Amino acid sequence: QVQLMESGGGLVQAGSSLRLSCTASGNIFSINAMGWYRQAPGEQRELVATITSGGITRYAGSVKGRFAISIDKAKNTVYLQMNSLKPEDTAVYYCNLVVQEAPYPYYGQGTQVTVSS
Repeated sequence: QVQLMESGGGLVQAGSSLRLSCTASGNIFSINAMGWYRQAPGEQRELVATITSGGITRYAGSVKGRFAISIDKAKNTVYLQMNSLKPEDTAVYYCNLVVQEAPYPYYGQGTQVTVSS
């Protein structure tokens, strides 16, 4: 059983910053990657950022230069530092975990981020 605990969402004004955290626990032996996806109302879930256990990062074009993803492997925790937030960043943000021992990724329950103009 794997659990993902997300935190850090909230309501902020445009131009503000937020930091999301996600800690993985349970039967985890080898993390390949962790990341964040988001889903706005009426939209499909989309990749925001991912990071491999080796530190290779990938960002959606819409957040590049504003968001930064990092991982603390000792704590099985991934962070998403979000700066210069825009109203279009409003969405539910889901933590994502890819492990070597499972054929499918895990997702957290999501944390709401709302950016007002």
